[in-house]
Amino acid sequence: MECDEMTARPPRWMPPAAVAAIAVFTTATIVGRHTNSDGAGLLALDIAIGVLCCGLTLLLFTRPATGALPMALLAAASPAATTAATLGTLMTARRRPFRTAAAIALAGIAGHAVQGLWRPITGLGYWWYVVLVVAVHAALLAFGAMAHARQALLDSLRERAQRAEAEQERRVAEARAMERNLMAREMHDVLAHRLSLLATYAGALEYRPESSPEQIARAAGVVREGVHQALDELRDVIGVLRRSEIDHLSGESLSDGRPQPTVNDLARLVEESRGAGHVIRYNATLRRAELLPSATVRTAYRVMQEGLTNARRHAAGEPVTVNLQGEPGADLVISIVNHRSRLPTATVGSGMGLVGLTERVNLAGGQLDHRTDPEGRWCLEASLPWPS
Repeated sequence: MECDEMTARPPRWMPPAAVAAIAVFTTATIVGRHTNSDGAGLLALDIAIGVLCCGLTLLLFTRPATGALPMALLAAASPAATTAATLGTLMTARRRPFRTAAAIALAGIAGHAVQGLWRPITGLGYWWYVVLVVAVHAALLAFGAMAHARQALLDSLRERAQRAEAEQERRVAEARAMERNLMAREMHDVLAHRLSLLATYAGALEYRPESSPEQIARAAGVVREGVHQALDELRDVIGVLRRSEIDHLSGESLSDGRPQPTVNDLARLVEESRGAGHVIRYNATLRRAELLPSATVRTAYRVMQEGLTNARRHAAGEPVTVNLQGEPGADLVISIVNHRSRLPTATVGSGMGLVGLTERVNLAGGQLDHRTDPEGRWCLEASLPWPS
């Protein structure tokens, strides 16, 4: 059975109403033809065909072509089938493809042409009758095809609207997920470094109670200054989150007017870690450092921030080597190497810093590698493009 024979279930009131209307018009047709003595001796046949057509009318709402075809054939035998056959042509044209509807219309025309030969209408010539039948079926076919095309267009527009709505919901969900990831990455990059420094100074105060008042006061001052710096950097993060990620990666100034990190800030990161008591060997070989793009400097800043933070967490008391080299037309290469410490660490990492850092470096067009070398040292190396 062809798939186009299936259709949506109509309202419950419609099939009984259609059967009642067909019964009324069929009865009127039978009475009119027999009153004019056009169907003498065929009353029983007309009544039987009229009843059969009323039953077939119910089939038009579920299988229009299947119900309309026998009606068109019955129209050749009795005018009682005319009303039902024309309704079948209209229903098929409205609910089925044009090719199927045209075949039903041709069957209806043929059936009525045969009817006109052996049961002609008094006062109407045969060829005028045929012209009238063709005109009626053509009009029904055209109207039904137009209604079918309109319904198909409405269904297509409805489907497209539903797809667009689903796509919009998906984009909103992706935007929210990206915003959450951006927030998590910024919070980690900015606050983890600063809070790890504060944890180091606080640990020194806890484990060295014999320190002089001057040393305790100096350490407390460093903690207080670090807290203020953490708050300032937190404001920077909030400013960044108010912008799109593309603007954030483009290296423009933050929304609150604070400048982006510079090459000098890379050295300042090293000095902050040295101030916390870590031994750091810093080698910077940069040619034409003033030509380094601000977006690249910001990414390099985050790489060094993450590397030094991890060194404080996992390599307490071990020397750290930081190498920074590059020039226009070549990559900016950042290398941070340290041994793993056997001493307990002051803080515990989330394990997501390198994941976010890898994503940031990839978005900047670079590559990030982190591994343990054969000597047991932890190596973090990033390569960032430096256009000429």
